[in-house]
Parts: sequence; structure tokens; C-alpha cells
Amino acid sequence: MREILETKLKRFEQLETQLVDPEVLVNGPRLAAVAREHGSLAKLATKYRRFKELNRQIAAAIELRDEPDAELRELAEAELPELRAERETYWNELLDLTVGGEDAQRGRCIMEIRAGTGGEEAALFARDLYKMYRKFAEEKCWKFEIMDASTSEMGGFKEIVLGLEGEGVYRELQFESGTHRVQRVPETEAQGRRHTSTATVAVLPEPEDIEIELKHEDYRLDLFCASGPGGQHVNKTSSAVRLTHFATGLVVQCQDEKSQHKNKARALRVLKTRLYELKRQQEHERRSQTRRTLIGSGERSEKIRTYNFPENRVTDHRINLSLYKLDSILAGELQELVDALIEYDRQEQRAALGAND
Repeated sequence: MREILETKLKRFEQLETQLVDPEVLVNGPRLAAVAREHGSLAKLATKYRRFKELNRQIAAAIELRDEPDAELRELAEAELPELRAERETYWNELLDLTVGGEDAQRGRCIMEIRAGTGGEEAALFARDLYKMYRKFAEEKCWKFEIMDASTSEMGGFKEIVLGLEGEGVYRELQFESGTHRVQRVPETEAQGRRHTSTATVAVLPEPEDIEIELKHEDYRLDLFCASGPGGQHVNKTSSAVRLTHFATGLVVQCQDEKSQHKNKARALRVLKTRLYELKRQQEHERRSQTRRTLIGSGERSEKIRTYNFPENRVTDHRINLSLYKLDSILAGELQELVDALIEYDRQEQRAALGAND
């Protein structure tokens, strides 16, 4: 955690310098990106600066206890409990702010929902998950947009890519990544037999433009006609965009908007997000650190949650929590689950960190 905090503070100080840089001040888009990232780090950086200052004051007070002057010793002894209590308060606040790792304070993320095993029923379940997250985002007053979608014959989603923006968005949604399993009698089942289907969810922190450099020569741009509903415009206009990143082979496409320029802008956001995630994974491998129990390996193949319709039950397998209100949860009432996951991660961090220095 200390390493994360030091890295974030260093980044915050770099951004402070950039905000008064004449070259940045005259570049509107760059200035906006710098200001947005600076703002997202301000709360954490301010608290960590105060935490470090309290550490210095505590160290100084401890030294004063060895002074021959009795008055100085008494002053130090009187100050230490208050300083330590304040430090503990700031440490707990920093712990809360860093639940989920170095990207906890990201204000934007990309969510990808894909149908897994189960054919058409899996696509319908992916649609249910999409509606659940959309309603949750509305309750949180987050900005929510569809970046790209591929529908099935019965109106489900083979795949849907979402962009979300708002305070705490990544911190609260990051633990949704993994395989979600549904147990129910599907619409496609004529005999009334219960089936099990799956959908995968990936929640990726979206980087700022200044964090991932992407030049025109780094990718190939292909234009094609969008598919799906939309009338003649969809069939005749090459508004859909596909980007292929040469170095990694990553492919992103967007066709939800009628505007080619809007689709390209969205595709670039998704591509930068995936490149940032790839960079995070590579950093993780280089450091050879074990990810927290809650997140596991981060593989989408891990089953994290079961939605059991006959029992009106949702079970999160990572924390052994079952809630018998599936209907409410699918209606967007996710906060209890989200809070339980965050609290579990907080306790895992506490156990790993041990006592303060």
C-alpha cells in the first residue's frame, strides 16, 4: 500500500507542475485531461501528505522524550497519543481510498459483458446483467453509455461494451469482474426444465489520454457498414469503425453511433483502456505479486456469483454471502453486495499490512 501511495503522490506532484506549464495551459484537451486526473488524485494525495507529516511529528516527539528538559519530555508525552490517534484516522481513510489497488480512484471505467455457455439463454442473461448495472448506475447518478453491442436473435446480448463515469465508479464496480452464473427455467425451454448458463463481466479502469500514447501509425482503421436495427442508414453508410493495434493485435470495434467520428472516438477509448489493462498485467507479472484473494487471478473464467431464480437467491462465492432478494438485485439494488465486497477487501488489506510502522 505504501508503494501505491508514494506512486500516486509522485504522480499528483507531476500533475501540479503540468498545471502551470505554459505548453499545457494553451492545449485545451491536454489541460482538461491533466486537470481531471489531478482532481481524481487530490483527495488521496492531500491525506497522504498529512499522514507523512504526522509520522514526522511522531518521530520528533519520540526523540523529545530523551531530552534532559522535563518540560519538553512532558510536552512530547502529552502530544503523542493525539498524534497517533490522528495518524490512525488518516491511515484508515487512506485504506478506504485505496481499496482495490492503485486504480481505486479512477472516475471512469469500461465494462464488457459477454454471453458465455448456454447459447441464447446466456445472451438473455447478459441482457439481464446489463439492465442491472444500468439501473445501479442510474441510482448512483453515474454517466452511462453503450460503446458497442452485438445482439442475439431473441434480443439478448452476445456482447455489450459500456462506458461509465462518476465518483467511485471503478472502486465500486471492479469486483464485478468474473463469471456470473444463472440457474433458471429459460424462455427457450419448452419442457420447463431448469438450465445453468453463464456470462462474463470485465471491468477495466479507463486511463486518461495522457497516460497511454496512441499514434495514428500504431493502429489500422477499417470502416464498414453497421449491422442490426437502424434502417437504411445502417445498411448504406460506413459508419462502423474497427481498430487493430499492430503491436498487440488487439481489435476493437464500435458501431452504436451513426456518426463515424463518434464511433472512432469511442473505439479509441476502449482500445486505450485495453492497452492500459495489458500494461497493468505486465507490471503485475514483473513484480511477481500475488493478487488479493477477493480478486483472485483476475481471469474471467472464475465463477464469482450465482443467480438462482427458483430460490430468489444471489450467492457471491468469494465471500460466501447469499442474499434472498434476487428480484431486487436484478432491479439494480446492488449496494449491499458492493459494500460487502469492499469491506472484505479492506479487511484483507488490513491483514496483509499488519500494524503501522
